[in-house]
Amino acid sequence: MRYAQGGGLTDAERAARERIRLQAVVRFEGGETNREVAAALRVSERSVVRVRGRGSGLVSMAGMACFKPGRRPRLIYAIREYQGRMDESKGFGWPDFSDLVVRARIQLKGPIVSAWDNVRLHLTAGMKEFIVANAEWLTVFRLPAYAPDVNPTEGIRAPVERDLGNLAAADLGEITRAVKRRLKGIRYRPDLVDGCIAATGLSLDG
Repeated sequence: MRYAQGGGLTDAERAARERIRLQAVVRFEGGETNREVAAALRVSERSVVRVRGRGSGLVSMAGMACFKPGRRPRLIYAIREYQGRMDESKGFGWPDFSDLVVRARIQLKGPIVSAWDNVRLHLTAGMKEFIVANAEWLTVFRLPAYAPDVNPTEGIRAPVERDLGNLAAADLGEITRAVKRRLKGIRYRPDLVDGCIAATGLSLDG
């Protein structure tokens, strides 16, 4: 069912619809297909196809929720702003993801055991070669094809996207600044990061 602009929906319903649109944009930029996005957001593929970003440009984010028994949990992330220029990359590539993993190793000062979802960039030949080349300190486990309930980073992405859904941004820079503020706030709330793994039901114990 389709409505005229602003018609047939309450303010809360319009805000919820906008949140879904923003979440879809983020997932598309992560390399997910229409079907994967529709399944994750529990909407039809047809409705997802009509999703459009707000204004020109995109803001992409990638992050790692890091946990170690007896230590404070950490959030390590990267943000990319795309303004539509010819010389810009539209989103993250596998080298960006590998750089994030290397940065995590440096900050955490130890080997990394990572659980990844199956977005396309995680499955590229370049990323697979990176994992093999760094097997001395990097171990990667793959989550099932569709498993947001056991992916701790979903607990990070959700509140950020929820806040963006209520943001009336004047330009792309304002959205970028809002994302940075929210992620920085989460970084200084280890209880929120810790709650992400608790929500999955997973355990850090061997």
